[in-house]
Amino acid sequence: MCPAQSSSHPSAADRVFTVVRDAILTGSLAAGSRHSVYRLAAEHDVSRTPVREAVLRLADAGLVSIERNRGFVVRSITAADVREVFELRLLLEVPAAAWAAAHLDASLAEELRGALSDLREAAASGSLERFEGCDRALHAIIDGAPGNDRLAREVGQLRSSVRARGAVTVDRSRTVTDVLEDHEPIVAAILAQDPDAAAEAMRTHLVRTAALLIGQLSDDPTDVRLWPEDVEPS
Repeated sequence: MCPAQSSSHPSAADRVFTVVRDAILTGSLAAGSRHSVYRLAAEHDVSRTPVREAVLRLADAGLVSIERNRGFVVRSITAADVREVFELRLLLEVPAAAWAAAHLDASLAEELRGALSDLREAAASGSLERFEGCDRALHAIIDGAPGNDRLAREVGQLRSSVRARGAVTVDRSRTVTDVLEDHEPIVAAILAQDPDAAAEAMRTHLVRTAALLIGQLSDDPTDVRLWPEDVEPS
C-alpha cells in the first residue's frame, strides 16, 4: 500500500495550510492577490502563530511570496520555476538511482518490486490521487537508498513545489500508463544492478517530465533545455 498523505488529527497550522493551498489551486485565491495574516487568523478563528506557520509552509512550497509587514502574495508557477526544480532533481535523483543499483540488497529489491507493483495497481485503478502517492513512494525509496535523509526530503519538497501549484502532466500531456512506463526501466536497471542504465533511465524520465511541463507553461515550448543536460561533455 502507498503511504497515507494526511493526518487524522491536523493541527491549526495544518488546517490553515490545507484551506489556503486548496483555495490557491482552485483559483479562489488568484495569482497576484495579496492577503493578510491577521485576516486569515480572524477568518479561521485561530491565533496568528499557526497562520504564520502555515504561510511559511506555503512559501516553502512555492505557492506564496511573503512581503514583510504586508502579508503574502499568491504566486503562479512559471516555466522557469519548473526548469529550476528539475535541474536540481537531475543533480540529486540521477546519482541516487545509480547508487541504488550499485548497492542493491535484498531489502531494497523487495521494496522496489512492491512499490512498482503498487504503481501498476494505482494506474489500473484510475485514481490520480492514489497514482501520485505511489509515484512519490517509489521515488522516495530510490532517493532514500543512499541513506541521506536530507536528499530524500529535498526531493520531496521540490516535487511539492511544482505539484502543489497544479503543474501536472497526467491527463494533460500524457497518461498514467505513459508515466508508469517511464518508471519501469528505472526499477529494472536498479534490480539488474546496472548503475549506468539506472542513471540514464532516471535522467530520461526527469527530462521528459520537465519538457512536458515547460511546454505547458512556456511562451516558447520548444525551449526545454535543462542544465546540466545541455552541457556538452569535455
